[in-house]
Amino acid sequence: MAWEQETTLAYYNDNARQFADNTRDVDFHNMQQQFLERIAVSGHILDFGCGSGRDSHYFLSQGYKVTALDGADELATLAEKYIGQKVIRQFFTDFAEVDAYDGVWACASLLHLPETDLRKVLHNLAMSLHSGGILYASFKYGDFSGMRHGRYFTDMTETHWQYITKDIALWKNLSLWITGDVREGRSAELWLNILCQRMP
Repeated sequence: MAWEQETTLAYYNDNARQFADNTRDVDFHNMQQQFLERIAVSGHILDFGCGSGRDSHYFLSQGYKVTALDGADELATLAEKYIGQKVIRQFFTDFAEVDAYDGVWACASLLHLPETDLRKVLHNLAMSLHSGGILYASFKYGDFSGMRHGRYFTDMTETHWQYITKDIALWKNLSLWITGDVREGRSAELWLNILCQRMP
């Protein structure tokens, strides 16, 4: 396992309870609905990096089938209790499924991968979607890459996203837009939101 992944996972395992408590009740309804509008009712969603289980819990409540996955064992344990089902423990770089999901939800999870790993994982996520399937991803907005607050981050801009995905022929970018952080007191922090579609 690369040091970036090892260090980041150690942070989330050591701070799982605090992280879950701080993120579980954040109102993310607007983003969730923009994603679900493109997913067939009762479709199968992969919550890639489910964290506290907030989004898996919502998708399940709306009648969708959800597979939740996280690399941090302590977070996965807390998420399991919250959503009432098993959470897969897997490193992002080990993920490899084909034609399995109608949607992939990667909210603030891919941003912990260095760029080389990010390209590989994005390709594998594209492969995991059915034709026409949808990916949502979000990154802190900017050009920074490196350690920040005990975790590795790759920040993202529209231009950089276009660059790193230009060789992934399976993706069609549907929408890229910037929002402020929805957590209380952090609205000045900007995020890049991305919706993509798996091409036939």
